[in-house]
Amino acid sequence: MAGGHRGGGGSGRSVSPLRNFFTYRIFVSAMFTLLFLATVSVLFTANPYASPHDREPVLPTTRTPMNSYVHRTFLAIKSDPRKTRLDLIQKQANDHIALINAYAAYARKLKLENSKQLRVFEDLIRSFTDIASKPSYKASLFDTEGSIDEEVLKQFEKEVKDRVKNARLLISEAKESFDNQLKIQKLKDTIFAVNEQLTKAKKQGAFSSMIAAKSIPKSLHCLAMRLVEEKLAHPEKYVDTGSKPEFEDPNLYHYAIFSDNVIAASVVVNSAVKNAKEPWKHVFHVATDRMNLAAMQVWFKMRPAEGGAHVEVKAVEDYTFLNSSYVPVLRQIESANLQKFYFENRAENATKDANNLKFRNPKYLSMLNHVRFYLPEMYPKLHRILFLDDDIVVQKDLTGLWNIDMDGKVNGAVETCFGSFHRYAQYMNFSHPLIKERFNPKACAWAYGMNFFDLDAWRREKCTEDYHYWQNMNENRTLWKLGTLPPGLITFYSTTKPLDKSWHVLGLGYNPSISMDEINSAAVIHYNGNMKPWLDIAINQFRPLWTKYVDYEMEFVQMCNFGL
Repeated sequence: MAGGHRGGGGSGRSVSPLRNFFTYRIFVSAMFTLLFLATVSVLFTANPYASPHDREPVLPTTRTPMNSYVHRTFLAIKSDPRKTRLDLIQKQANDHIALINAYAAYARKLKLENSKQLRVFEDLIRSFTDIASKPSYKASLFDTEGSIDEEVLKQFEKEVKDRVKNARLLISEAKESFDNQLKIQKLKDTIFAVNEQLTKAKKQGAFSSMIAAKSIPKSLHCLAMRLVEEKLAHPEKYVDTGSKPEFEDPNLYHYAIFSDNVIAASVVVNSAVKNAKEPWKHVFHVATDRMNLAAMQVWFKMRPAEGGAHVEVKAVEDYTFLNSSYVPVLRQIESANLQKFYFENRAENATKDANNLKFRNPKYLSMLNHVRFYLPEMYPKLHRILFLDDDIVVQKDLTGLWNIDMDGKVNGAVETCFGSFHRYAQYMNFSHPLIKERFNPKACAWAYGMNFFDLDAWRREKCTEDYHYWQNMNENRTLWKLGTLPPGLITFYSTTKPLDKSWHVLGLGYNPSISMDEINSAAVIHYNGNMKPWLDIAINQFRPLWTKYVDYEMEFVQMCNFGL
């Protein structure tokens, strides 16, 4: 019993593993069978398109259901490789149709003004979809169950590739309109190019402006020639009678005007006289160069100042002390190095601002621009004198200047600084130890053009000697740029008395935004800048303030058509 029981138990344990092995194999086989059937079922029943509204345009085929597509693919793999090739061609066409549709939709969304481009997109899509509608392709490629004709397939492939090529070309051309990065880069390139053109135009404009400002207009040249012709024709009328006592009378009001422009000098004198309460007490010392001396003498002889005012006309060459042995700037003007600086545009001869045409102005070569530093010696018997530029207009009586307490100062001038502008640092080289040690870079600058000088204080302070010292130190132009304002700022650094701004309003030759209220309240208005009132480039709203003092009744002015 015991043995039988063990035997039965042993037999049962030996059969159970074998049964389990066969059961596992059956289970695995059943699972693979079910998976295969499910996959086949899905392949033959599923629709490849999610929704008729969402699907992309496709080339028309004879069998749109997925089971037909898979069936044909399986058959093609087995029987005809041309069908696989046809499917690949169709896929390539459909991909490009989708891409073109995307660009067209984006163009509509951006509301681009490219209706022509949109029509091209639509025509290209239509050309893709119309290929399969051709009877020859429909019958030979899509409606046949047999083999595909190689020649027909090649022709179909050629047409599809031609359209693909056109699609890529169109997308490449249209990409710039849709690609923001390309747009940004193109905009940057355009801005850079415009800036380059603007810089070039500014340089050309500055050069043209300087040429226009420093050239002599035809009418002014004509006027000077007519005046000289008049003196040559009637020399007896214009004999120099010599000095008059009024020219040296310190009790009168004296003005210094240095100019080579006849009409400009006449306007300064005429405007000052017409606004003077006692014009017979005013004396005008007009200094010019030898070339313009005759014209100046004839003008003021033919058109004497009104109200009994006195005018003295002399050439700077008549002041014999103004020679190169005494005047440093005259010696420098005659030097070969300075001539090279002006007439040879070489970087090694220039300052750091060599390209700034302002400092290549020919006026810096004229002694008329520097003679203002010798007023005490030119007029040794005078105590006070008012210096006026030839591009100013006097609008009020100026005798009040002679009543100002100068507090022992030499130069009475209107300050021009505001904020950080027009400070000493803008006019001098403060990297030079000599300038850095002696001057404050934040000191306020003042304007030349209307300057009231106490000649006695000038002599006492020895300002001319100081000017000579600094001018000699600057022979190599390392202390300041060219011009008369920087040496003036240095010479009268601690001896300038600020005047009320209403005495002198500047900027009418370059700044059109100056208010008329400020101009009308000014005693003197100054056309500093290139847009002088006697030039065609003058600022129109300010020109009448100057032209009303032009003597248009003078016969030579009429003959030369000045102002027309």
